[in-house]
Amino acid sequence: MAHTCVRVKDLNASVEFYQNAFGFVENNRKDFPEAEFTLVYLSLPNDDYELELTYNYDHGAYDLGDGYGHIAIATEDLQALHDQHAAAGFDVTELKGLPGVPPSYYFIKDPDGYKIEVIKED
Repeated sequence: MAHTCVRVKDLNASVEFYQNAFGFVENNRKDFPEAEFTLVYLSLPNDDYELELTYNYDHGAYDLGDGYGHIAIATEDLQALHDQHAAAGFDVTELKGLPGVPPSYYFIKDPDGYKIEVIKED
């Protein structure tokens, strides 16, 4: 796989969220003013997989529908990252676990309401 695309209404807020919440790095930015959109490609350090943020000029909030689930990001220290996200005021759930399994994940929402599952790295 090469990348996942999400459409965003405020490009700067979205880039800032992914950089501050997870340490994403901007790899590439392509502006197409004549077509009224910008693409920003982000990745985690030492990871080739990219998150593409697509910003269509003057477009309001997107209807997320009910088909989108989430993207997932793994972390070695789930509790520490959860505490960091909660302290920063991000929209996070409590730690969760599958039935009969200790807590191993939580969800956080980005500025557009997209869910990101944060999972404990095995």
